Amino acid sequence: MSVLVNKNSKIIVQGFTGSEGTFHASQMIEYGTNVVGGVTPGKGGSTHLDRPVFNTVKDAVEKAGADTSIIFVPPAFAADAIMEAAEAGIKVIICITEGIPVADMIKAYDYIKGKDCRLVGPNCPGVITPEEAKVGIMPGFVFKKGTVGIVSKSGTLTYEAADQVVKQGLGITTAIGIGGDPIIGTTTKEAVELLMNDPETEIIIMIGEIGGQLEADAARWIKADGNRKPVVGFIAGETAPKGRTMGHAGAIVGGADDTAEAKKRIMRENGIHVVDSPAEIGKKVKEVLG
Repeated sequence: MSVLVNKNSKIIVQGFTGSEGTFHASQMIEYGTNVVGGVTPGKGGSTHLDRPVFNTVKDAVEKAGADTSIIFVPPAFAADAIMEAAEAGIKVIICITEGIPVADMIKAYDYIKGKDCRLVGPNCPGVITPEEAKVGIMPGFVFKKGTVGIVSKSGTLTYEAADQVVKQGLGITTAIGIGGDPIIGTTTKEAVELLMNDPETEIIIMIGEIGGQLEADAARWIKADGNRKPVVGFIAGETAPKGRTMGHAGAIVGGADDTAEAKKRIMRENGIHVVDSPAEIGKKVKEVLG
């Protein structure tokens, strides 16, 4: 059992023959991920990295049985790539692209709402189920298999948390990088819910940052759901100057509840084990698991 991706996922790369697509697809293949091909319009019928190239996602679904897509398409065309994947019947769409215009994402978000698919991202590091499938840009060697689920808005903090968990002699079920844009496909709460419902995940690490309501919504849902599994939480951006976008497009404090301090308070009130420094994540997980 795993969440979103596993060794049986049939993955295609949109933007396969571009420099980013090529680099990360080769890393994914090296990791052992089941990459069945890629899409670059106009290059259908050729091969790249010993995998077939298709003109459209529809072709990749029909000919290679693709069910998962990772998108390395430039910002101007990325929203179209998301909609094309949804239209073609891809079930899990992971969009790495950073800098997609918000107006484009609103359109893509509305378009996929009625479709049977899940979007992760954009502006995210992707999803990894260790030793099965790496569908993203994370350094695979950091992740080992285990019982700790990770949900994070930050790419680097995902890797940091995984590294600490592994150093404590534990491992990861699935790590989901949800992305830091204002409009994303899978929220913190939805990602946490996937891991809550995964029988192999015993504890969840929830990493957030200033800006938006996602962590507060997730914290309240966790409590309402009966705190079925322990959650260790961290919020980045404690020292960020007010009113400034920090790092991610979504990391701008809009209201009193958007600050790191307020989010930590809400998380604690809802039974989450909050740490004040990312350096404490691994130790806290070990301590909570006993």
